[in-house]
Amino acid sequence: MQEASFNGFFKTIIYMIGFYYLIKFLSRIFLPILLQKAVNKVQDNFERHQNQNPFNQQNNQDSQTPKKESKNFEKKPTKQVGDYIDYEEVE
Repeated sequence: MQEASFNGFFKTIIYMIGFYYLIKFLSRIFLPILLQKAVNKVQDNFERHQNQNPFNQQNNQDSQTPKKESKNFEKKPTKQVGDYIDYEEVE
């Protein structure tokens, strides 16, 4: 059987720490760029879908015309089923 040497173990730990810091360093450089591209792509897709929506043209025309004030509808009173009767106990 082979035995693990201290030098091999030490090299492995050094490589793992170096790889961790390399990934950390590269992510600080490239991650903001990748996120910005992703946000721009989502924004472009959203704008494209908004332009394809047939109801969007109607909503744009409605927004240009002044809107009439909507009437404030009051709640209709609920129906009363009957009067309240207070019963007395008979002994």
